Order: sequence, then structure tokens, then C-alpha cells
Amino acid sequence: MERYRTIKQKVSAEQMIERSRFIAHACPVSSREEAEAFIARIRAEYRDATHNVPAMVIGEKQQIQWGSDDGEPQGTSGAPMVQLMVAEGLTNLVVVVTRYFGGVKLGTGGLVRAYTGSARKAIEAAGICRVCDICRFRVRVDYPFFERIRKKADDVLTDREGSFAVVDTEYGEKVTMTLLIREEYGGHLKQMLTNLTAGRGEILETEIVQRPMD
Repeated sequence: MERYRTIKQKVSAEQMIERSRFIAHACPVSSREEAEAFIARIRAEYRDATHNVPAMVIGEKQQIQWGSDDGEPQGTSGAPMVQLMVAEGLTNLVVVVTRYFGGVKLGTGGLVRAYTGSARKAIEAAGICRVCDICRFRVRVDYPFFERIRKKADDVLTDREGSFAVVDTEYGEKVTMTLLIREEYGGHLKQMLTNLTAGRGEILETEIVQRPMD
């Protein structure tokens, strides 16, 4: 099951607008504390900037929505960046847009466009991913069964019904494998293991984890 959408990685993106330099920094996070720590790092790194405007959306249902204008006219920077993330259906991310003022005032509308445009540029550079519930199986099988299972596995986990991936293999007297499959298809994998191993495969452990997917 898909839990939420967020960005894949920490990135920065830069653009010049009317001689002002805008540097957008975006980072996936899992808590407000993590977001605040990222904001503090950016502010320390760009302490000489005119503004470091932060915005965050946190929680599977976007429960935390916060932004600051950091000295820009009220409502022209932080809040529009939050609204952008919410409108895109994104959460568990923080964006900080650093501005070095170039001497030309942009006006209210110009500021909104500059900050949201910079934030969007960073989000697009980071890439969007879905975080889904994934069932992780740890299984032990005889070597002949290992080959059968591996041939049916995908290189990368996909949305296709029954798609699964092998992410870890330990070789010993038998083969111990870690398999990933979408949570809603977990029953399919159990049945497949039973069929391919004639009931002789051992499921050592199962766990539901949250994992990014393209």
C-alpha cells in the first residue's frame, strides 16, 4: 500500500532572477526535528545570505505544515512554498531557499514566483518517489530451489502483481535469501515459495517495512 509521496534525495538547485541569486535546498526527512536540523545547517552554511527561507511538510497526512518568510514581506515566500508542496501531494520533506539580494526589488508577486519556482526546481531535481508498505521475507531453501526462485525474481521491485526482488543472499549448507514484495501481494509470495520448493522452503522471518519506490 502506498503511504505517501516524497522526494528521493537531498539536492540543491540555483537560479538568477533580476540579479538576485536563489539557491534552493531540498531534503527528505522523517520528523520535524530532522527538518529543523537541516534548516539550521543551511542557515549556518549561508549565514551571509540576505534570506534563508524554510518550509516543511511532515507526516503521512501532511499534519505538520510550516514555513517562515525570514524577513521577506509576509506571505511572499515560506507560506507559498508550503502550499506548493501540499498541492503536489508531497510530505516528509524540507526546503530552504537561500537568497542573495541583487539590488532589484521583485514585488509581492515576483517574490512568490521566485521562491516557489526555486523550490519547484529543487524538487524536480530531487525526483519524486512513493513510500509503500513492503513485506520482507527471510527464507531458507536448498540450492536447486534457490535457482528457481531467482529466475522468477525481478531486478527491481515493481507494482506488477506478484513482482518480488531478492535483496540479500547468504550461502551456506542451504541458501538464505531476503525477498521483498508489495505488502498486498505477500500471500502470493508465500504460495509461490510453497509451490517452487514442494513445501520444503522455510520462512524464517517476515516483517512489514516502509520503502521508497519509483
